[in-house]
Amino acid sequence: MERIPILTMGKLLLVTIQVDMHDRLALALQDDLTSRIVKDGANDVLIDISSLDVVDSFIGRMIVNTAAMARVLDAETVVVGMQPSVALTLVDSGSRCRACARR
Repeated sequence: MERIPILTMGKLLLVTIQVDMHDRLALALQDDLTSRIVKDGANDVLIDISSLDVVDSFIGRMIVNTAAMARVLDAETVVVGMQPSVALTLVDSGSRCRACARR
């Protein structure tokens, strides 16, 4: 099964999603990322989703849940490169993020 690479830059983990996400890949990324946060002692996670044109409700929920898991592991997550249509999907699915809640 394909995996999404996770790069380490000091205490930051960088995830750049360059392929179409499907359910199994999202679950694998969640497992891999949480394991790497613990292993590397990461404080921050940056997830770049600029290549994703479409995010269904499951994938959107997985991104939000992954960020919540990272926070429990004492790492802050920032999602960058979000297309307007993806933002609408996340809002429509009822997903919440701290950055959105501040506005």
